[in-house]
Amino acid sequence: MTLLRPLLLAASLCSLLPQARAEEVGKVSTTFRLLSPNDKVVVEAFDDPSVAGVACYVSRAQTGGYSGAVGLAKDPSRFSVACRQIGSISFAKPLPKQEEVFKESASFIFKHVRVVRIVDARRNTLVYLTYSDKLVDGSPDNAVTAVPVSGQNIPQK
Repeated sequence: MTLLRPLLLAASLCSLLPQARAEEVGKVSTTFRLLSPNDKVVVEAFDDPSVAGVACYVSRAQTGGYSGAVGLAKDPSRFSVACRQIGSISFAKPLPKQEEVFKESASFIFKHVRVVRIVDARRNTLVYLTYSDKLVDGSPDNAVTAVPVSGQNIPQK
């Protein structure tokens, strides 16, 4: 019980942080299944909730089959991220050195795809890292992208 209490506290605190909601941009089938949904690669887009003018695209594998159709499948930890400047960059508030900006479930319970924004102050660049985690053990699979900010300094906490 002593390990569970800090995990529950951390989960509840993370739910208070501003996080983006993704919208599906497209998907392609990768495996044909005759009587159940195909396996797919899904592309989703979200805007950084604290940085206007930056959008991120995450592609991830999505398991089909009967378990995928009812939401019980465990999706593989294979994904990619690309963030780009899509307009004038402005900041809603000073940014922390590191902040989770996106989280989405990748299984029925305990596994998530996450995107963390890291401020590289020396290069005046926003770095976005995507990875997956599970309650017990995550995956070392990850992807990274960067958005340079020109004409202004990134405000930091």
